[in-house]
Amino acid sequence: MILGATLTIAVNAAATDIWVITDRQYPVKSLPNVRLIELDTPARIEAELAAQLPSDPDRAAEIAQQRLKDGGAMLQQRLVTAYQGIVDAWSLGVTKIPAVVVDRRYVVYGDSDVTHALSLIEKHRNSHP
Repeated sequence: MILGATLTIAVNAAATDIWVITDRQYPVKSLPNVRLIELDTPARIEAELAAQLPSDPDRAAEIAQQRLKDGGAMLQQRLVTAYQGIVDAWSLGVTKIPAVVVDRRYVVYGDSDVTHALSLIEKHRNSHP
């Protein structure tokens, strides 16, 4: 069901899981304990790895591999987290950003104020018990 073309709803009790899906082009006012998924994070990490590489492809590959090695487990975790966020957003069917998702069932699109988006969801929940 779509309510006002901005709020997709499904039946659920209380919000326990809140995700904000966006990118750097659409900054949001987030809250503590909210999962922030920035869809452009993988591209930013890749740009860091590719920054100022020489034009010689062999030397560039060598430097890139060294950067990957130097980044170690922390870099690997950043990449895993970044790509997992994309997978999670895709699996929910998020179609626009910013998106505030509650309990993987409710989503408010286009609102960069998480508190406001959460209040819209709560208002709907209260009027449709």
